[in-house]
Order: sequence, then structure tokens, then C-alpha cells
Amino acid sequence: MKGKIIIISAPSGTGKSTIINALLDRGEIDMKFSISATNRQPRGEEVHGVNYYFLSDDEFRSAIAQDAFVEYEEVYPGRFYGTLKSEVERITAEGHNVILDIDVKGGVNVKKLYGEDALSIFIQPPGLEVLRQRLTSRATDSAEAIEQRLAKAEYELSFAPEFDRVVVNDSLDRAVAEVDTVIKNFLSVCVEEC
Repeated sequence: MKGKIIIISAPSGTGKSTIINALLDRGEIDMKFSISATNRQPRGEEVHGVNYYFLSDDEFRSAIAQDAFVEYEEVYPGRFYGTLKSEVERITAEGHNVILDIDVKGGVNVKKLYGEDALSIFIQPPGLEVLRQRLTSRATDSAEAIEQRLAKAEYELSFAPEFDRVVVNDSLDRAVAEVDTVIKNFLSVCVEEC
């Protein structure tokens, strides 16, 4: 049986990656993490096909022209990241569910592309002030970068109604449990109806 697509999107600092990693560590749901493609060079010990699919600028642009991505984004000028259709197809054809950790616009687009075969979950912060505190406590960004992230988060929050489910991450344990339940319910319904 073909696997399903689980989309998790959220503004930066909301806990999306932490929630995904907690679910993968539990190992209760048959989910494989999708390997993204990028046109940047490998860093350190990164390996092609393990950490990313490393493509040249020309290869990435050619893949865009050939409609080879379920979603892609130019994150910085000339620096692209995306999810290859072949990667989603490879995982789902093996009977595994694929989990996508992608930006909100990509999440909306992937849901439109796959319809009922996909579940889209939006992780929402309890508020912008809480998000500011989380980003500040990370101590990884300048004050200017934090303000840019907050402005982007405010814009991204406007996409929440386009997702199948919205989970507020006001408590990490509760948010992980809620996302776990939502995914399990979706997969059990799909076994019977999809």
C-alpha cells in the first residue's frame, strides 16, 4: 500500500523541527523524513543523498523548469532549497509515509498537489511575544534578524486557516502528543477510506 504525505509547517522558532524529531524518535508512526535538494555546497561531513541532494545551479534551475519539485523556495538570493517529487514518490512507493518539514507556502502548495493523500499541520506559537522570547533565548540571531523573523512569522500566521489542522505549541509535550494523535487519526482513516 502506498504511503501518505505528512506536511508540517510553522514560522521559525515555533518548535516544528523539535516536534518532528520527537515523533521520529518515538518510532510509533511509519514515517520517513524527506531529503531536500539544494544548490549550495556540502558543509563539513554532509553527504549527497543523506543530508541533502546537492545540485549545481544549472541542475536546480533545470529541475524547476522540468516541474521536478513538489515545492521549492529561493531562501536567499541564488540559494534554493526544495523537495523533489522523485523523493516523495520513492518513499511513498515503498509503503512508508513521508514527513515534510517545509515553509508555509510550500505546505499549502503540497497539500493542493496531493489532496486527500496529504495531511497538512500548522504549528502555531501561543503569540508573537512568546515567539520573540524563544528566538531571543536561542541566542543565534542578531536583534535585527529576530525582527525580520517576527515580521515573516506574522505574515506566515495568515496561512494557518489553509491547513488541515492548527496545533498551538504552548507546551512542547502537549503539542507533540496532539500532532501524534492527528497523524495517527489521519493514517487510520486513510487505511479505511483513502
